[in-house]
Amino acid sequence: MEKYYYVHTGHRIGLDRFRRAIAILHALEDDDITLLCSDFRIASIVRDFGIKKGVGIDVVRNIPYMTHHGDKLLFDSDEANPIMLEDMRDYFSSFIRISDTKEIEPSDKEFLISSVFNDQENICNTYAIDKQYFGKFEKTIPMTLFFGDDDYEKDLEKNLDFFEGLEPHLQLGFYYFLDYETELQKLFPNNFEFEEYEQMIQQTDILLTASPQAVLESLASGGRPIYFKREDYTDDFDELIKSFNVPVINNYDKKELKEVLATLESREYKKVANYSNKIAEFIKNSLN
Repeated sequence: MEKYYYVHTGHRIGLDRFRRAIAILHALEDDDITLLCSDFRIASIVRDFGIKKGVGIDVVRNIPYMTHHGDKLLFDSDEANPIMLEDMRDYFSSFIRISDTKEIEPSDKEFLISSVFNDQENICNTYAIDKQYFGKFEKTIPMTLFFGDDDYEKDLEKNLDFFEGLEPHLQLGFYYFLDYETELQKLFPNNFEFEEYEQMIQQTDILLTASPQAVLESLASGGRPIYFKREDYTDDFDELIKSFNVPVINNYDKKELKEVLATLESREYKKVANYSNKIAEFIKNSLN
């Protein structure tokens, strides 16, 4: 029986789930798990993230072509409908779903890693942050803007007024078009390439971001994230993010952003926990 981890990635979904998968796989320290990505481009460089085996499979429905009945699967995606989920629970000998939505109730035929359901025998209430982000880092970058790893509709360019006058560094995304990336580099002379993401998180004090995973990683590294909502992103993480007293801004409200920045020195962020051991133990027990 082989072990697989499927993660939804792509130019319209970004890499938040991928970064979470890297955190979980690093915690497991299990080289026998093959990471399946729905995008061939990111699958081709998983070794750069310390993952030995990665395969691009294009769409979620291709999972059965890569696996066999009785194999074991970790599944992080919202692509599957209830019927498809039930089929996977029956097809795999161990099925571990990673999800933060309340819309799909846990099944007794699966194991669930979630930040919205409480701990139970088959549920692990947690969130995943790569252990490399925990520690004390020198904050040499006052402010960085990370819109996300995807911006297919060039929404950042459409909402530049929201960031006017702040002069942040820019973290470029993985799925940006080449011409778009060039234009953004002209607008933001101080910028980080995709490969510098880890360094950016560790060195940035104030992180303006629409990425829930980046918010968690910033908190772990001692940063002060500000989360602004993108219309094309899920609301599933709002409750978790607010629980750490991270400011959440909707509708690119420039006035609200100014108020948040003006009072940021007095804001007390709550610490995130390193749940690597908890996650690893739960998955290993579930796979066995």
